[in-house]
Amino acid sequence: MPVIRASAHKSTRRKCMEQEYQDITRPREVREEVKKLRKKFLRYQEAEVVYSISHRKLIELADRAGALYRMEGTVLINRDIFDAYLENFHEKTRGIGKRGLSKEERRRKEEKA
Repeated sequence: MPVIRASAHKSTRRKCMEQEYQDITRPREVREEVKKLRKKFLRYQEAEVVYSISHRKLIELADRAGALYRMEGTVLINRDIFDAYLENFHEKTRGIGKRGLSKEERRRKEEKA
């Protein structure tokens, strides 16, 4: 970090401040950049980490989804196809948990307990 003396010229101080503090980009711009950098294909080892699924289950689900690409001993998973397939398993909230219940439902539940 550069040392700024009190006698330093204003423009010198301004340059140091500009180097030190970069503009903060808006969250939407950051999300768009992340999408660009996101890999389209994952090796199964990477997919196991990304999706937190065991090897056997991951290969089974990716095969059912039609997202597997096998080439000369290398297995790749198309992330877009696999994500779309996983959305089929999304469950709507069933009102379980403190935030899932209305005030009236929580009161009745507490009275029963």
